Amino acid sequence: MTVYIDPPDWPGHGRMWSHMVSDTSYDELHAFAARIGAPPRAFDRDHYDVPSERYADAVAAGAVEVGSKELVRRLTQAGLRRPKRRASP
Repeated sequence: MTVYIDPPDWPGHGRMWSHMVSDTSYDELHAFAARIGAPPRAFDRDHYDVPSERYADAVAAGAVEVGSKELVRRLTQAGLRRPKRRASP
């Protein structure tokens, strides 16, 4: 039961963001997010978006730092990946 976070390398809305995932369940992820004060609206399909200024809080609470590719690999391996649907032509 581990929560992972990638570096805040993703730009959006004038900030940099990380992604935070669980390798066990969404329940574990939601509970961890609540403990660090992440709002429910930060959940996006299979991960939480975490602003760069909250990255250290997540790590201090026990999130394991991994690269973005490793984060997606672990999420997929756990069977929790929910990719965006592509628009129909």
